[in-house]
Amino acid sequence: MPVFAGMPMTESIQRSPDFIEVFENALSAEFCQQLIQSFEGSGRKLPGEVGGGVMKELKDSDDILVSGPPEWRQAEDQINAAIFPCLLTYLRRHAYTVLAPLMLQKQSPDGKRVQLDADDIANMAENDLANLVRTVFRPGKINIQRYRAGKGGYPYWHCETYPKDESCEALHRTLLWTTYLNDDFAAGETEFYYQGRLITPQRGAALIAPSGFTHTHRGNTPQGGDKYIATSWILFQRAEVLFAKQ
Repeated sequence: MPVFAGMPMTESIQRSPDFIEVFENALSAEFCQQLIQSFEGSGRKLPGEVGGGVMKELKDSDDILVSGPPEWRQAEDQINAAIFPCLLTYLRRHAYTVLAPLMLQKQSPDGKRVQLDADDIANMAENDLANLVRTVFRPGKINIQRYRAGKGGYPYWHCETYPKDESCEALHRTLLWTTYLNDDFAAGETEFYYQGRLITPQRGAALIAPSGFTHTHRGNTPQGGDKYIATSWILFQRAEVLFAKQ
């Protein structure tokens, strides 16, 4: 199972009111180009799928599942390491991402157990927050996707949670993330339905947003050049892991 790595970053708390956060230069330009070249040189490209399988009228892309193949292991680790500090900053800005679903506690000076609040998360020591994140969350499987100019896209309005199978893995998704590997094209924005917001791709930038229906979104068709992204989710640990000792 992949694990989060990397060092957290310190940043003042300036939260977006729509819970959509963009972190510039999360990935270096050189690494983005390496990922694109590896994608193009790989024989693992497959038609992109939605929950019901390959449905090009809903999503038209070429995908590679980075998680799993040994030749992609180093790239997967580097991507997760780059997303991790963005996730920590996101949680400092939006602490109830973790506090609302879980009744997290700390020990007060008088020895009593008290509930953590948003200020506790915002002011938590970096290593402590990193350890908390690794305890309650896990990284999802990473896909690198190519959307062809004038053709590819993900026009279907969708969210990232759905009850597909008995494992309920998709219901554990709490945040989505996307990193843009290039920006040498027009259009191709990530568009959020309820927020009325268009996110213009910037090479190396990482987008993080909630996975549920409140952040229904789509990927618009790029013009004048192909669009490349890496994308995945932040999932809660499964119940048998989170509550194993209770």
